[in-house]
Amino acid sequence: MLVAFILYSIGTNAQFIKESDSIKFNQYGQEVSYLSLNGEAREGILSFTSGDGNYLFWMDNRLQFDMAAFSTDTYNPIGNGAEIRRARFAVKAILYKNWYGELDLDFAGSKLELKDAYIKYTFDSGDYNIKVGHFRESFGMETLTSSRYVVFMERSLISKMDASRSLGMQANHWADRYSLSGGIHFGNVGELEETTYAQDKNKDFGIDDGYSFTGRAVYRPIVDDEKVLHLGLAGTYRTPKTSAEFPDSFRFSTRTHSNINRKKYIDTDDILEVDYATAIGLELAGAYKGFMFQSEYKNTGVTRKNDLESATFDGWYAQAGYLLFGGQYNYARADGEFTRIQRGKSYGELEAVVRYDYVNANDFDAEIYGGSADGIALGLNYHFNANVRFMLNYAYNNHDRFANGKGKLYVGHDSDGNLTKDPFAVVESDGDAGEDFSMISCRFEITF
Repeated sequence: MLVAFILYSIGTNAQFIKESDSIKFNQYGQEVSYLSLNGEAREGILSFTSGDGNYLFWMDNRLQFDMAAFSTDTYNPIGNGAEIRRARFAVKAILYKNWYGELDLDFAGSKLELKDAYIKYTFDSGDYNIKVGHFRESFGMETLTSSRYVVFMERSLISKMDASRSLGMQANHWADRYSLSGGIHFGNVGELEETTYAQDKNKDFGIDDGYSFTGRAVYRPIVDDEKVLHLGLAGTYRTPKTSAEFPDSFRFSTRTHSNINRKKYIDTDDILEVDYATAIGLELAGAYKGFMFQSEYKNTGVTRKNDLESATFDGWYAQAGYLLFGGQYNYARADGEFTRIQRGKSYGELEAVVRYDYVNANDFDAEIYGGSADGIALGLNYHFNANVRFMLNYAYNNHDRFANGKGKLYVGHDSDGNLTKDPFAVVESDGDAGEDFSMISCRFEITF
């Protein structure tokens, strides 16, 4: 066996030695076609391209360092802190002109999480593609916008109801005035916990993954290089997924404008005996040169089995931004979302932003008390260049008496003057019950 291995190695090496300018071999000794590549730094992004444009390979990495401090006059103490919010490593490639592959991983929190991992084929017309793998479902303008381009450090409260990433296949088509997308999706496998739940249900009980049909349509009655008016409609039909903790369950929970404050005030807990869930999203957005506005309303309905009461949750947000140094907002027509800004000065751009958002995870008829909250946020973002951004956010958050984190958090005082986690025992008036706090946070971000 050793002699055979040595002879094989000699033979393989001999094949490599025979290589010339016109003949190349792979590691298995097979003759392969090849292209010479040009290395470039495209605004800080390392890229390798072929002369004919049919091959492009590039890195797409991202690091976000966050810090936050919270008000101290609260029912539940909140710890100030710092974290690596995202530590993304991604490689992307266009092959043979039409094929595209992407692998995107996140190492933040000292754990590995799969983000995007998919294959895409774009037809020669250039306005239609199909992709398969793990990626975001086409629901929610804010959710579909990359974290490198969102104008606040954290997305709105209602965005956590969006479908986000899952396994599946999706078709996309776009033109100047419109864009359309739709697909069928299955389980979520981004986190180890989700993958473990799904695998255990398959192994122990033979339960199907569950599926969802999700689609989005965008119409642009006004669009050119300086301005856009965006109207969007999205919808999804979802059966329970095995990536949830319990079979036939649905749960909505969210942290409040911070990943450093780990408390989830809004939490419906696991809603059991779910037959299916539906959601709709309405989008209204626009921009003119250095001014931008964006808003969404979302409504989620959960239909249950065995004559149990169905539940409905909803919420909305509205935000606006202005570039103070004469820059311009850019809009991607194929994706129906805002992307990287155009800076007004060579030394950078200062962006001022404001947002109000609201979410309601209560359904009293269904006896589900997930809590409601609203918040107002102000922000200043300084774009040093195409790759480096500093963000400064202030937010005031107001929760109702039912936002007690599944009964774990204090929401007021009882009749004896003691702190209580029971929303029905709180004696404070509606405006005073529930946890309210302010916070200030900042982010240093680099993409490369």
